[in-house]
Amino acid sequence: MIANIYSFLPLKKQDLIKGLLVIFFPFILTACQTTTVPLEFAPDGQIVQQAIVLQLNQRLIPLSERLQTSKPGLNISNINVKEIETVTISNLPSYHLIGTYNLQLTLPHQQIKQTKNKFDLYLQRQAEGKTWRLLSKDNKIQNQESVWKSYLIRKDE
Repeated sequence: MIANIYSFLPLKKQDLIKGLLVIFFPFILTACQTTTVPLEFAPDGQIVQQAIVLQLNQRLIPLSERLQTSKPGLNISNINVKEIETVTISNLPSYHLIGTYNLQLTLPHQQIKQTKNKFDLYLQRQAEGKTWRLLSKDNKIQNQESVWKSYLIRKDE
């Protein structure tokens, strides 16, 4: 007759299993926790529009100054966010948005209309939750971790 392996232990098999579960269950729960950014706090359409205008102005104002012309008027419409990804940048919740928009550019002697312009934005809500920032990667620095530049999105943009 083969001896029962557990016969020399004063514990029952069920007690042993319960003990192991009590030890490993907290580790399993901790491993399953995630710190995802909630989509409920994603930027609204007005913030996305202001971010697009800020991004365009960062390119158009230096060009206008170089050409010695007035800054063109911008009208952004039909913003369509196709993808939204939640990310954490510098320990703050951030959102990566990809989509399209229509642009009407008003120049001194003409108007230009463009449809389905693509945008790729990183937006970050600040810790107090009142302001947003447009983020862009600094591609000038190589062989290092990503360095992000941050621009305040003003209400009057």
